[in-house]
Amino acid sequence: MSDLNSAQKPIDSRDTWPQRTRPMKLLTTFFLLIATSHLSAQTITIARSGTQTGQQGPSTNFTGAVRVDPLFQATAPARATGGLVTFEAGARSAWHSHPLGQMLIVTAGTGRVQQWDGPIEEIRRGDVVRIPPNTKHWHGAATTTSMAHIAIVEVLDGKSTEWMEKVTDRQYNAPLREGAAATTEPTRAQQLMGDIAPTLADLTDRVLFGEVWERPQLSPRDRSLVTVSALIAMNRPDQLRSHLARARDNGLTKEEAIETITHLAFYSGWPNAVTAVAVAREVFGTEQTPPQ
Repeated sequence: MSDLNSAQKPIDSRDTWPQRTRPMKLLTTFFLLIATSHLSAQTITIARSGTQTGQQGPSTNFTGAVRVDPLFQATAPARATGGLVTFEAGARSAWHSHPLGQMLIVTAGTGRVQQWDGPIEEIRRGDVVRIPPNTKHWHGAATTTSMAHIAIVEVLDGKSTEWMEKVTDRQYNAPLREGAAATTEPTRAQQLMGDIAPTLADLTDRVLFGEVWERPQLSPRDRSLVTVSALIAMNRPDQLRSHLARARDNGLTKEEAIETITHLAFYSGWPNAVTAVAVAREVFGTEQTPPQ
């Protein structure tokens, strides 16, 4: 017994249970932090619309009014970054290249893209443009319409873009590639106001006719009938003229249009109806009655 007692280590008052377990707690906390970080990297994240701050494109890299809205940054091991770039009419980037290339997805409007010593190509909403690595190029809006695209690039050694000299007015206004001009006929909105209000023309084409009119809840004919009725009630003959023609193309017959005008006379007033009849005569007056 005396040997056992003599072999026991003397008890140090500092050698308490909390003191002995502290290194283990620190080690456990360290591994928990690593695990939490790993789980966070593997968790789906959502960047809500409007939560990321956009900014004007720097004048050193762009000509004209350009807005850059960041969409996502590269997170290892991924190296792709993306942003939404909006060019007002006449605006464009400087010449530049990307070490790993670039993808452009046109989301609105009409624009231009050109590589060095190549022709200017027109790009429109829905087009996808692939730019090879280290290819000198520029892209931007058309002369009278704005353009927006999502730009996706990859980062190599901390760099994604090599900026160069600006695109001169002479380079920008050079003719489109032969054969591409056939697709550049301006829309009615662009004809009416593209020169003075290009953004309004673009919103008319992109939002009103490109989105609202394409919603499936109403057929094109029914949307035309609603629009024509509103224009008759407001006595807007100039707008009614183009929309009656559109309604005709969407399947509204002359008889249906005249019946609509007659019905609205009791609700919007006789003068409005008389004005609408005169417009309907212009739109439908040259139609031949089909043989019975």
